[in-house]
Amino acid sequence: MAEDNQFFRAVRDFCQRDVVTCAPGDSLVDAVGIMRSKNISSIVVISDGKPHGIFTDRDLRNKVVAQGRTPTELTVADIMHSPLTVIGEDDVLYEALYRMSRQKIHRLVVVDDAGLLTGIITDTDILRLQAHSPHQLVLDIEKAASIDDLRDLHARIQQLVLHLSGTGIAIRDLVKLIANLNDQVLIRLIGLLRAERYPDLTDGFAFVVMGSEGRSEQTLSTDQDNAIVYDDALGGDEIARLEAFSVELIDCLISIGVPPCPGGIMAKNAAWRRSLADWKQTLNRWLTTPTPEHVMTGSMFMDLRTLYGRDDLVQNLRDQAFRTMSEDQGFLMRMAQNMTNFLPPLNWLGRIKVEKSGPHRGMVDIKKAGIFAITDGIKALAIEARKLDGSTHDRMEALVAAKVLKAGDAADLRASFDFMVKLRLRGHVEALRAEATPTNYISLELLNAMEKGELKLALEGVARFQSFIKHHFNLQLLRN
Repeated sequence: MAEDNQFFRAVRDFCQRDVVTCAPGDSLVDAVGIMRSKNISSIVVISDGKPHGIFTDRDLRNKVVAQGRTPTELTVADIMHSPLTVIGEDDVLYEALYRMSRQKIHRLVVVDDAGLLTGIITDTDILRLQAHSPHQLVLDIEKAASIDDLRDLHARIQQLVLHLSGTGIAIRDLVKLIANLNDQVLIRLIGLLRAERYPDLTDGFAFVVMGSEGRSEQTLSTDQDNAIVYDDALGGDEIARLEAFSVELIDCLISIGVPPCPGGIMAKNAAWRRSLADWKQTLNRWLTTPTPEHVMTGSMFMDLRTLYGRDDLVQNLRDQAFRTMSEDQGFLMRMAQNMTNFLPPLNWLGRIKVEKSGPHRGMVDIKKAGIFAITDGIKALAIEARKLDGSTHDRMEALVAAKVLKAGDAADLRASFDFMVKLRLRGHVEALRAEATPTNYISLELLNAMEKGELKLALEGVARFQSFIKHHFNLQLLRN
Protein backbone atom coordinates (compact mmCIF):
# COMPACT_ATOMS: atom_id res chain seq x y z
CA MET A 1 0.00 0.00 0.00
CA ALA A 2 2.87 2.34 0.81
CA GLU A 3 4.25 1.80 -2.68
CA ASP A 4 0.94 2.85 -4.21
CA ASN A 5 1.05 6.06 -2.18
CA GLN A 6 4.41 6.95 -3.68
CA PHE A 7 2.56 8.22 -6.73
CA PHE A 8 0.74 10.80 -4.63
CA ARG A 9 3.87 12.27 -3.12
CA ALA A 10 5.38 15.53 -4.39
CA VAL A 11 7.60 15.55 -7.47
CA ARG A 12 10.22 17.34 -5.36
CA ASP A 13 10.87 14.04 -3.54
CA PHE A 14 11.91 12.23 -6.73
CA CYS A 15 13.31 14.68 -9.26
CA GLN A 16 17.00 14.96 -10.12
CA ARG A 17 18.43 18.23 -8.77
CA ASP A 18 21.69 18.30 -10.71
CA VAL A 19 20.50 19.68 -14.05
CA VAL A 20 22.90 20.64 -16.84
CA THR A 21 21.88 23.85 -18.61
CA CYS A 22 22.91 26.04 -21.51
CA ALA A 23 21.76 29.22 -23.29
CA PRO A 24 19.77 29.39 -26.57
CA GLY A 25 22.67 31.06 -28.35
CA ASP A 26 25.28 28.48 -27.36
CA SER A 27 26.96 26.53 -30.12
CA LEU A 28 25.27 23.21 -30.86
CA VAL A 29 28.66 21.49 -31.08
CA ASP A 30 29.60 22.77 -27.62
CA ALA A 31 26.29 21.57 -26.16
CA VAL A 32 26.74 18.11 -27.68
CA GLY A 33 30.27 18.01 -26.25
CA ILE A 34 28.91 18.68 -22.77
CA MET A 35 26.30 15.94 -23.19
CA ARG A 36 28.99 13.47 -24.26
CA SER A 37 31.36 14.34 -21.44
CA LYS A 38 28.65 14.07 -18.78
CA ASN A 39 26.96 11.05 -20.39
CA ILE A 40 23.52 12.68 -20.43
CA SER A 41 20.76 12.69 -23.06
CA SER A 42 19.36 16.20 -22.59
CA ILE A 43 20.22 19.78 -21.65
CA VAL A 44 17.73 22.36 -20.32
CA VAL A 45 17.94 25.70 -22.12
CA ILE A 46 17.75 28.76 -19.86
CA SER A 47 16.66 32.22 -21.01
CA ASP A 48 16.22 35.23 -18.70
CA GLY A 49 16.88 32.96 -15.76
CA LYS A 50 14.01 30.57 -16.47
CA PRO A 51 13.65 27.28 -18.40
CA HIS A 52 12.91 28.13 -22.01
CA GLY A 53 13.43 24.88 -23.90
CA ILE A 54 15.14 21.52 -23.93
CA PHE A 55 17.62 19.91 -26.29
CA THR A 56 17.84 16.10 -26.43
CA ASP A 57 19.86 13.53 -28.33
CA ARG A 58 16.67 12.74 -30.24
CA ASP A 59 16.57 16.36 -31.48
CA LEU A 60 20.15 15.91 -32.71
CA ARG A 61 19.23 12.76 -34.63
CA ASN A 62 15.94 14.00 -36.09
CA LYS A 63 16.66 17.67 -36.74
CA VAL A 64 20.34 17.61 -37.65
CA VAL A 65 21.65 14.20 -38.73
CA ALA A 66 18.49 13.03 -40.51
CA GLN A 67 18.17 16.35 -42.36
CA GLY A 68 21.85 16.57 -43.33
CA ARG A 69 22.38 19.93 -41.61
CA THR A 70 25.84 21.19 -40.64
CA PRO A 71 26.22 21.13 -36.81
CA THR A 72 28.94 23.81 -36.73
CA GLU A 73 26.54 26.33 -38.27
CA LEU A 74 23.78 25.78 -35.69
CA THR A 75 23.00 27.05 -32.22
CA VAL A 76 20.97 25.26 -29.56
CA ALA A 77 18.02 27.54 -30.33
CA ASP A 78 17.91 26.22 -33.90
CA ILE A 79 16.86 22.74 -32.84
CA MET A 80 15.71 22.86 -29.21
CA HIS A 81 12.14 21.97 -28.27
CA SER A 82 10.18 25.03 -27.10
CA PRO A 83 7.81 25.97 -25.49
CA LEU A 84 8.79 23.69 -22.67
CA THR A 85 6.49 21.36 -20.71
CA VAL A 86 7.13 21.88 -17.00
CA ILE A 87 5.67 20.66 -13.72
CA GLY A 88 5.62 22.26 -10.29
CA GLU A 89 7.75 20.68 -7.61
CA ASP A 90 4.69 20.44 -5.33
CA ASP A 91 2.60 18.57 -7.92
CA VAL A 92 2.15 14.86 -7.26
CA LEU A 93 4.16 12.24 -9.08
CA TYR A 94 1.11 10.82 -10.80
CA GLU A 95 0.50 14.19 -12.45
CA ALA A 96 4.02 14.05 -13.90
CA LEU A 97 3.31 10.57 -15.22
CA TYR A 98 0.04 11.70 -16.78
CA ARG A 99 1.60 14.68 -18.56
CA MET A 100 4.43 12.57 -19.97
CA SER A 101 1.98 9.95 -21.19
CA ARG A 102 -0.49 12.44 -22.65
CA GLN A 103 2.19 14.45 -24.48
CA LYS A 104 4.31 11.41 -25.40
CA ILE A 105 7.47 12.79 -23.85
CA HIS A 106 10.04 11.19 -21.57
CA ARG A 107 11.03 13.97 -19.19
CA LEU A 108 9.62 17.05 -17.46
CA VAL A 109 11.47 20.10 -16.20
CA VAL A 110 10.57 20.84 -12.56
CA VAL A 111 10.03 24.46 -11.46
CA ASP A 112 9.19 26.30 -8.25
CA ASP A 113 6.34 28.77 -7.70
CA ALA A 114 8.38 31.52 -9.38
CA GLY A 115 8.97 29.39 -12.48
CA LEU A 116 12.66 28.88 -11.69
CA LEU A 117 14.39 25.61 -12.49
CA THR A 118 14.66 23.20 -9.54
CA GLY A 119 15.13 19.82 -11.22
CA ILE A 120 14.15 17.34 -13.90
CA ILE A 121 12.21 14.07 -13.75
CA THR A 122 12.12 11.30 -16.34
CA ASP A 123 9.86 8.35 -17.03
CA THR A 124 12.78 6.11 -16.03
CA ASP A 125 12.78 7.72 -12.58
CA ILE A 126 9.12 6.79 -12.21
CA LEU A 127 9.53 3.28 -13.59
CA ARG A 128 12.05 2.49 -10.89
CA LEU A 129 9.44 2.99 -8.19
CA GLN A 130 7.13 0.12 -8.93
CA ALA A 131 6.25 -2.28 -11.69
CA HIS A 132 2.61 -2.76 -10.66
CA SER A 133 1.09 0.67 -10.13
CA PRO A 134 -1.05 3.41 -11.68
CA HIS A 135 1.93 3.94 -13.97
CA GLN A 136 1.75 0.36 -15.20
CA LEU A 137 -1.97 0.78 -15.78
CA VAL A 138 -1.31 3.84 -17.96
CA LEU A 139 1.26 1.92 -19.97
CA ASP A 140 -1.17 -0.97 -20.44
CA ILE A 141 -3.87 1.43 -21.64
CA GLU A 142 -1.47 2.89 -24.20
CA LYS A 143 -0.70 -0.62 -25.48
CA ALA A 144 -4.34 -1.80 -25.56
CA ALA A 145 -4.99 -3.47 -28.93
CA SER A 146 -8.74 -4.06 -28.78
CA ILE A 147 -12.07 -3.07 -27.22
CA ASP A 148 -11.83 -6.19 -25.04
CA ASP A 149 -8.48 -4.97 -23.70
CA LEU A 150 -10.01 -1.61 -22.81
CA ARG A 151 -12.95 -3.33 -21.10
CA ASP A 152 -10.52 -5.23 -18.87
CA LEU A 153 -8.55 -2.06 -18.20
CA HIS A 154 -11.68 -0.13 -17.24
CA ALA A 155 -12.40 -2.86 -14.68
CA ARG A 156 -8.81 -2.59 -13.44
CA ILE A 157 -9.28 1.15 -12.90
CA GLN A 158 -12.23 0.43 -10.65
CA GLN A 159 -10.22 -2.19 -8.77
CA LEU A 160 -7.30 0.20 -8.36
CA VAL A 161 -9.57 2.84 -6.85
CA LEU A 162 -11.12 0.25 -4.53
CA HIS A 163 -7.59 -0.68 -3.51
CA LEU A 164 -6.46 2.90 -2.93
CA SER A 165 -9.57 4.16 -1.12
CA GLY A 166 -9.07 4.58 2.58
CA THR A 167 -5.25 4.68 2.30
CA GLY A 168 -4.93 8.33 3.26
CA ILE A 169 -4.52 9.65 -0.28
CA ALA A 170 -5.92 13.17 -0.59
CA ILE A 171 -9.38 13.07 -2.14
CA ARG A 172 -8.37 15.72 -4.68
CA ASP A 173 -5.57 13.47 -5.94
CA LEU A 174 -7.67 10.31 -5.94
CA VAL A 175 -10.49 11.93 -7.91
CA LYS A 176 -7.99 13.35 -10.39
CA LEU A 177 -6.45 9.89 -10.77
CA ILE A 178 -9.85 8.46 -11.73
CA ALA A 179 -10.39 11.24 -14.27
CA ASN A 180 -6.92 10.89 -15.78
CA LEU A 181 -7.19 7.13 -16.21
CA ASN A 182 -10.65 7.44 -17.76
CA ASP A 183 -9.26 10.09 -20.12
CA GLN A 184 -6.55 7.66 -21.20
CA VAL A 185 -9.06 4.89 -21.92
CA LEU A 186 -11.20 7.20 -24.06
CA ILE A 187 -8.23 8.60 -25.97
CA ARG A 188 -6.98 5.08 -26.68
CA LEU A 189 -10.46 4.02 -27.81
CA ILE A 190 -10.59 6.91 -30.27
CA GLY A 191 -7.15 5.96 -31.57
CA LEU A 192 -8.16 2.31 -32.08
CA LEU A 193 -11.38 3.20 -33.90
CA ARG A 194 -9.65 5.70 -36.17
CA ALA A 195 -6.90 3.26 -37.06
CA GLU A 196 -9.12 0.23 -37.63
CA ARG A 197 -12.42 1.62 -38.91
CA TYR A 198 -12.08 5.32 -39.72
CA PRO A 199 -8.64 6.04 -41.24
CA ASP A 200 -10.35 8.59 -43.50
CA LEU A 201 -11.96 10.52 -40.63
CA THR A 202 -11.52 14.29 -40.75
CA ASP A 203 -9.29 16.04 -38.23
CA GLY A 204 -11.62 19.02 -38.22
CA PHE A 205 -13.42 18.30 -34.95
CA ALA A 206 -13.07 18.29 -31.18
CA PHE A 207 -14.41 15.63 -28.84
CA VAL A 208 -15.27 17.38 -25.58
CA VAL A 209 -16.31 16.22 -22.12
CA MET A 210 -18.50 18.24 -19.77
CA GLY A 211 -19.88 18.30 -16.25
CA SER A 212 -17.78 16.53 -13.63
CA GLU A 213 -15.76 14.85 -16.37
CA GLY A 214 -14.97 18.25 -17.86
CA ARG A 215 -13.76 19.39 -14.43
CA SER A 216 -11.76 16.16 -13.95
CA GLU A 217 -13.82 15.42 -10.84
CA GLN A 218 -15.19 11.99 -11.64
CA THR A 219 -16.08 9.35 -9.12
CA LEU A 220 -16.68 5.69 -9.83
CA SER A 221 -20.26 5.88 -11.06
CA THR A 222 -20.02 9.02 -13.20
CA ASP A 223 -21.91 8.61 -16.46
CA GLN A 224 -21.08 10.20 -19.80
CA ASP A 225 -21.49 13.86 -20.69
CA ASN A 226 -19.78 14.49 -24.02
CA ALA A 227 -20.22 16.25 -27.35
CA ILE A 228 -18.54 16.99 -30.67
CA VAL A 229 -17.80 20.40 -32.19
CA TYR A 230 -16.77 20.30 -35.84
CA ASP A 231 -15.40 22.80 -38.32
CA ASP A 232 -17.93 24.79 -40.34
CA ALA A 233 -15.99 23.98 -43.51
CA LEU A 234 -16.60 20.23 -43.39
CA GLY A 235 -18.43 18.72 -46.35
CA GLY A 236 -21.43 16.40 -46.30
CA ASP A 237 -19.41 13.20 -46.67
CA GLU A 238 -17.04 14.22 -43.88
CA ILE A 239 -19.96 15.00 -41.57
CA ALA A 240 -21.58 11.65 -42.37
CA ARG A 241 -18.39 9.79 -41.48
CA LEU A 242 -18.07 11.81 -38.29
CA GLU A 243 -21.63 10.84 -37.37
CA ALA A 244 -20.93 7.13 -37.93
CA PHE A 245 -17.74 7.42 -35.88
CA SER A 246 -19.56 9.20 -33.04
CA VAL A 247 -22.24 6.53 -32.79
CA GLU A 248 -19.71 3.69 -32.76
CA LEU A 249 -17.45 5.51 -30.29
CA ILE A 250 -20.20 5.98 -27.70
CA ASP A 251 -21.55 2.47 -28.18
CA CYS A 252 -18.06 1.08 -27.61
CA LEU A 253 -17.64 3.27 -24.55
CA ILE A 254 -20.85 1.87 -23.11
CA SER A 255 -19.71 -1.69 -23.90
CA ILE A 256 -16.46 -1.03 -22.03
CA GLY A 257 -18.47 -0.23 -18.90
CA VAL A 258 -18.91 3.56 -18.89
CA PRO A 259 -22.60 4.26 -18.13
CA PRO A 260 -24.58 6.17 -20.77
CA CYS A 261 -26.03 9.54 -19.88
CA PRO A 262 -29.71 9.09 -18.88
CA GLY A 263 -30.46 12.45 -20.50
CA GLY A 264 -28.79 11.51 -23.78
CA ILE A 265 -25.96 14.05 -23.47
CA MET A 266 -23.62 12.05 -25.69
CA ALA A 267 -21.88 12.74 -29.00
CA LYS A 268 -23.79 9.93 -30.75
CA ASN A 269 -26.94 12.07 -30.56
CA ALA A 270 -27.35 14.81 -33.17
CA ALA A 271 -28.22 17.45 -30.57
CA TRP A 272 -24.74 17.02 -29.09
CA ARG A 273 -22.85 16.88 -32.38
CA ARG A 274 -22.90 20.23 -34.19
CA SER A 275 -20.80 22.57 -36.30
CA LEU A 276 -19.10 25.49 -34.57
CA ALA A 277 -21.64 27.93 -36.03
CA ASP A 278 -24.54 25.74 -34.92
CA TRP A 279 -23.10 25.41 -31.44
CA LYS A 280 -22.70 29.18 -31.24
CA GLN A 281 -26.38 29.66 -32.07
CA THR A 282 -27.40 27.00 -29.58
CA LEU A 283 -25.21 28.38 -26.82
CA ASN A 284 -26.46 31.90 -27.51
CA ARG A 285 -30.04 30.69 -27.15
CA TRP A 286 -29.27 29.08 -23.80
CA LEU A 287 -27.46 32.14 -22.48
CA THR A 288 -29.92 34.79 -23.63
CA THR A 289 -33.12 32.94 -22.62
CA PRO A 290 -32.21 31.51 -19.21
CA THR A 291 -35.14 29.16 -18.64
CA PRO A 292 -34.56 26.56 -15.89
CA GLU A 293 -33.76 23.93 -18.53
CA HIS A 294 -31.35 26.24 -20.38
CA VAL A 295 -29.63 27.17 -17.12
CA MET A 296 -29.04 23.54 -16.16
CA THR A 297 -27.85 22.58 -19.65
CA GLY A 298 -25.77 25.70 -20.19
CA SER A 299 -24.11 25.39 -16.81
CA MET A 300 -23.09 21.80 -17.51
CA PHE A 301 -21.87 22.78 -20.98
CA MET A 302 -19.61 25.53 -19.63
CA ASP A 303 -17.42 22.84 -18.04
CA LEU A 304 -16.48 21.65 -21.53
CA ARG A 305 -12.91 20.41 -21.92
CA THR A 306 -11.24 19.24 -25.12
CA LEU A 307 -10.25 15.62 -24.69
CA TYR A 308 -9.30 15.00 -28.31
CA GLY A 309 -8.92 17.09 -31.45
CA ARG A 310 -9.17 20.79 -32.28
CA ASP A 311 -9.05 22.81 -29.07
CA ASP A 312 -9.25 26.06 -31.06
CA LEU A 313 -12.89 25.23 -31.90
CA VAL A 314 -13.70 24.90 -28.21
CA GLN A 315 -11.85 28.07 -27.24
CA ASN A 316 -13.75 29.95 -29.95
CA LEU A 317 -17.01 28.75 -28.45
CA ARG A 318 -15.98 29.57 -24.90
CA ASP A 319 -14.83 33.07 -25.89
CA GLN A 320 -18.25 33.78 -27.35
CA ALA A 321 -19.89 32.59 -24.14
CA PHE A 322 -17.70 34.90 -22.06
CA ARG A 323 -18.55 37.87 -24.29
CA THR A 324 -22.27 37.13 -24.15
CA MET A 325 -22.36 36.80 -20.36
CA SER A 326 -20.24 39.90 -19.82
CA GLU A 327 -22.82 41.92 -21.74
CA ASP A 328 -25.84 40.40 -19.98
CA GLN A 329 -25.59 38.78 -16.55
CA GLY A 330 -29.10 37.33 -16.69
CA PHE A 331 -27.87 33.78 -17.25
CA LEU A 332 -25.23 34.00 -14.52
CA MET A 333 -27.77 35.38 -12.05
CA ARG A 334 -30.22 32.58 -12.83
CA MET A 335 -27.42 30.04 -12.57
CA ALA A 336 -26.45 31.45 -9.18
CA GLN A 337 -30.08 31.48 -8.10
CA ASN A 338 -30.43 27.83 -9.07
CA MET A 339 -27.56 26.75 -6.82
CA THR A 340 -29.09 28.64 -3.89
CA ASN A 341 -32.28 26.63 -4.34
CA PHE A 342 -30.44 23.46 -3.25
CA LEU A 343 -30.61 24.18 0.45
CA PRO A 344 -28.39 22.13 2.77
CA PRO A 345 -30.53 19.59 4.68
CA LEU A 346 -30.32 21.24 8.09
CA ASN A 347 -33.36 21.81 10.32
CA TRP A 348 -33.93 24.90 12.46
CA LEU A 349 -31.97 23.26 15.29
CA GLY A 350 -29.01 22.73 12.99
CA ARG A 351 -29.44 18.98 12.79
CA ILE A 352 -29.00 17.05 9.55
CA LYS A 353 -32.28 16.07 7.92
CA VAL A 354 -32.57 12.66 6.23
CA GLU A 355 -35.09 11.00 3.94
CA LYS A 356 -38.10 9.94 6.04
CA SER A 357 -39.38 7.15 3.77
CA GLY A 358 -38.74 5.22 0.61
CA PRO A 359 -35.66 3.29 -0.52
CA HIS A 360 -33.32 5.99 0.81
CA ARG A 361 -34.85 6.27 4.26
CA GLY A 362 -32.31 7.58 6.76
CA MET A 363 -30.00 8.79 3.99
CA VAL A 364 -28.83 12.09 2.49
CA ASP A 365 -28.21 12.85 -1.20
CA ILE A 366 -24.73 14.30 -0.71
CA LYS A 367 -24.60 15.82 -4.20
CA LYS A 368 -27.82 17.80 -3.72
CA ALA A 369 -26.92 18.51 -0.10
CA GLY A 370 -23.83 20.50 -0.92
CA ILE A 371 -21.52 19.29 -3.70
CA PHE A 372 -23.67 20.77 -6.47
CA ALA A 373 -24.03 24.13 -4.72
CA ILE A 374 -20.26 24.47 -4.37
CA THR A 375 -19.35 23.36 -7.90
CA ASP A 376 -21.97 25.57 -9.54
CA GLY A 377 -21.42 28.55 -7.25
CA ILE A 378 -17.68 28.46 -7.91
CA LYS A 379 -18.40 27.97 -11.61
CA ALA A 380 -20.59 31.08 -11.74
CA LEU A 381 -17.87 33.15 -10.07
CA ALA A 382 -15.24 31.66 -12.39
CA ILE A 383 -17.27 32.43 -15.51
CA GLU A 384 -17.70 36.04 -14.39
CA ALA A 385 -13.95 36.34 -13.67
CA ARG A 386 -12.98 34.31 -16.78
CA LYS A 387 -11.10 31.83 -14.58
CA LEU A 388 -12.90 28.72 -15.76
CA ASP A 389 -9.98 26.39 -16.47
CA GLY A 390 -9.48 23.24 -14.42
CA SER A 391 -11.26 21.68 -11.48
CA THR A 392 -13.30 23.29 -8.72
CA HIS A 393 -10.09 23.39 -6.67
CA ASP A 394 -8.23 25.14 -9.50
CA ARG A 395 -11.04 27.64 -9.89
CA MET A 396 -11.06 28.42 -6.18
CA GLU A 397 -7.34 29.12 -6.26
CA ALA A 398 -7.74 31.37 -9.31
CA LEU A 399 -10.59 33.25 -7.62
CA VAL A 400 -8.46 33.84 -4.53
CA ALA A 401 -5.66 35.18 -6.73
CA ALA A 402 -8.19 37.45 -8.46
CA LYS A 403 -9.42 38.64 -5.02
CA VAL A 404 -12.95 37.38 -5.68
CA LEU A 405 -12.72 35.03 -2.69
CA LYS A 406 -10.81 35.52 0.54
CA ALA A 407 -8.13 32.89 1.14
CA GLY A 408 -9.65 31.82 4.46
CA ASP A 409 -13.15 31.49 3.03
CA ALA A 410 -11.83 29.47 0.09
CA ALA A 411 -9.90 27.16 2.44
CA ASP A 412 -13.05 26.48 4.49
CA LEU A 413 -15.11 25.88 1.37
CA ARG A 414 -12.45 23.58 -0.06
CA ALA A 415 -12.46 21.53 3.15
CA SER A 416 -16.26 21.22 3.00
CA PHE A 417 -16.17 20.22 -0.65
CA ASP A 418 -13.43 17.63 -0.16
CA PHE A 419 -15.17 16.02 2.79
CA MET A 420 -18.47 15.65 0.93
CA VAL A 421 -16.74 14.29 -2.20
CA LYS A 422 -14.88 11.85 0.06
CA LEU A 423 -18.18 10.62 1.51
CA ARG A 424 -19.65 10.28 -1.97
CA LEU A 425 -16.68 8.27 -3.27
CA ARG A 426 -16.67 6.09 -0.15
CA GLY A 427 -20.35 5.35 -0.73
CA HIS A 428 -19.60 4.36 -4.33
CA VAL A 429 -16.78 2.09 -3.20
CA GLU A 430 -18.95 0.41 -0.57
CA ALA A 431 -21.74 -0.13 -3.11
CA LEU A 432 -19.37 -1.75 -5.61
CA ARG A 433 -17.94 -4.01 -2.95
CA ALA A 434 -21.49 -5.09 -2.11
CA GLU A 435 -22.21 -5.56 -5.84
CA ALA A 436 -24.86 -2.84 -5.66
CA THR A 437 -25.45 0.17 -7.93
CA PRO A 438 -23.65 3.28 -6.63
CA THR A 439 -25.76 6.36 -5.92
CA ASN A 440 -25.20 9.79 -4.39
CA TYR A 441 -26.93 8.78 -1.16
CA ILE A 442 -24.99 8.23 2.05
CA SER A 443 -26.34 6.67 5.23
CA LEU A 444 -26.02 8.80 8.32
CA GLU A 445 -26.03 5.63 10.44
CA LEU A 446 -22.71 4.58 8.91
CA LEU A 447 -20.97 7.80 9.96
CA ASN A 448 -19.25 8.02 13.31
CA ALA A 449 -19.81 10.96 15.65
CA MET A 450 -16.80 12.87 14.34
CA GLU A 451 -17.88 12.41 10.71
CA LYS A 452 -21.41 13.55 11.51
CA GLY A 453 -19.98 16.65 13.13
CA GLU A 454 -17.74 17.31 10.15
CA LEU A 455 -20.66 16.86 7.76
CA LYS A 456 -22.73 19.34 9.77
CA LEU A 457 -19.91 21.87 9.59
CA ALA A 458 -19.57 21.27 5.84
CA LEU A 459 -23.28 21.87 5.26
CA GLU A 460 -23.16 25.03 7.34
CA GLY A 461 -20.26 26.14 5.14
CA VAL A 462 -22.41 25.54 2.05
CA ALA A 463 -25.17 27.70 3.55
CA ARG A 464 -22.69 30.54 4.15
CA PHE A 465 -21.41 30.23 0.60
CA GLN A 466 -24.95 30.45 -0.75
CA SER A 467 -25.46 33.67 1.23
CA PHE A 468 -22.26 35.04 -0.30
CA ILE A 469 -23.47 34.13 -3.80
CA LYS A 470 -26.84 35.81 -3.21
CA HIS A 471 -25.10 39.03 -2.21
CA HIS A 472 -22.41 38.86 -4.92
CA PHE A 473 -24.89 38.46 -7.77
CA ASN A 474 -27.58 40.71 -6.25
CA LEU A 475 -30.15 37.94 -6.49
CA GLN A 476 -32.65 40.04 -4.56
CA LEU A 477 -33.16 41.93 -7.84
CA LEU A 478 -34.48 38.84 -9.62
CA ARG A 479 -38.16 38.20 -10.04
CA ASN A 480 -39.22 34.60 -9.62
